[in-house]
Amino acid sequence: MQTILFAACLALAQVPAAAPVKEAPAPAALPLSFHSESLPFKWDRTIPLAIQVDGLKISKIFFNKRMIQGGVLGMLKNTEFGTRAQVEVTNTSTLPRVPGFAVAVLDKDGRLLGVASGGTKLGTLSPGETETFDLNFAQVKERLASGATFILAVELRN
Repeated sequence: MQTILFAACLALAQVPAAAPVKEAPAPAALPLSFHSESLPFKWDRTIPLAIQVDGLKISKIFFNKRMIQGGVLGMLKNTEFGTRAQVEVTNTSTLPRVPGFAVAVLDKDGRLLGVASGGTKLGTLSPGETETFDLNFAQVKERLASGATFILAVELRN
């Protein structure tokens, strides 16, 4: 019996050491700033905002369906081209900004009705520039008009 235990201990002693643990990669650069806020929802009406995030002034948001009111020979009249939230922002800083936005619409019971996101596609928002960003809702959007609140998140990058 002692011979078997001795052989087992000898075998364990010859097990190679574990490989050294590799360090985790450095985390990606953090965004310049972040803001998130829950606000009362209104469908097809301008909602004034007074949000300032690192020199980015968010002045209003508007939720509606993108429609063509006219068209060639009336063929496209009242055609729907998606559902959106439009966010108007001004860069009040002296540096260019790269904003990203996300918006979630909730009903009176806190159930999620739809989510949209967007931001600068190419380049930056220059100092003093005002731009309106279209955030597109896709797939889950049919109950948006009955929303009670929305959450707006803003993230800036250099």
